[in-house]
Amino acid sequence: MEKKIKVGMADLKVATEPDKLVTLGLGSCVGIALYDFKTKVGGLAHIMLPDSKQARKGDVNAAKYADTALSVLVDEMKKKGVSKQRIVAKIAGGAQMFKFNNGASDIMRVGTRNIEAVKKGLAEYRIPITAEDTGGNFGRTIELDTKTGSLFIKTISKGEKTI
Repeated sequence: MEKKIKVGMADLKVATEPDKLVTLGLGSCVGIALYDFKTKVGGLAHIMLPDSKQARKGDVNAAKYADTALSVLVDEMKKKGVSKQRIVAKIAGGAQMFKFNNGASDIMRVGTRNIEAVKKGLAEYRIPITAEDTGGNFGRTIELDTKTGSLFIKTISKGEKTI
């Protein structure tokens, strides 16, 4: 019997076939969905910020940051028998949810910075991105199907699609 496993904000989880991993409310946050077709193991992280080095002391939640969530997610998947060489990624989110005056600094472009940080991390891990639905100015809810590796994306204003 398939279960839907909820991944909260600044959270990550790993699941095996036939379960689905779901995260709600991706605005400027990015959902990183990793999948291994051979073992049918999937992982999903809901990252909020690009860089853990900007964190206040004591804030050690690795799932919150693009630069730290990836290593934890890959390690958790390896515990389920996944080979890093077989992992592929799909990413979604990274929206610019608010409009800023022309003088808005780079720091306000959290969605864009999150996308860039996730792509950089995946490249460092040599994990190919097979599909993405990023940017825009709308939120997303995503669901990773561990049976197929497909990522279902639902938006309020832009409809639904599977990548």
